[in-house]
Amino acid sequence: MIKCEILLTVNEESRSIVARQADTLLFVLRNQLGLTGAKPGCLNGDCGACTVLVDETPIKSCMMLAVEATEKSITTIEGLRNTPIQRAFVEQFAFQCGYCTPGFLINAYALTKQHPDADDETIQKWLESNICRCTNYQEIEQAVKSVLAKKRGND
Repeated sequence: MIKCEILLTVNEESRSIVARQADTLLFVLRNQLGLTGAKPGCLNGDCGACTVLVDETPIKSCMMLAVEATEKSITTIEGLRNTPIQRAFVEQFAFQCGYCTPGFLINAYALTKQHPDADDETIQKWLESNICRCTNYQEIEQAVKSVLAKKRGND
């Protein structure tokens, strides 16, 4: 098993790890860096529970090798502490069991940054990449809309 040293920038902090070239970003985040917010769900890119931001783009970390993330900026759910989207999820009760919530939060955060004027169709399209089995998406959509409304000044 060949291992190599990898330098990752995670939540604005440089982290050096030793990993196999076949280790996924999800595996390294959880097992080597102790960042367990990204969840292993399907492990094939379908559910979105492992979503993180890589250079501000939502990426399913189970589908990306850790070595591919060198020289990139990675943001995990732990890096979104006290953001408006996190508060909106709490205020709108946009979670039930919570397993899928980190992936939804990361995706919704990116959506509000990249599409501050998102309409209903755009919001629904973005949320399609995450799966929740406990609830409908109404509360999640409402949380996104509340953050967008505040950005527009329509509290």
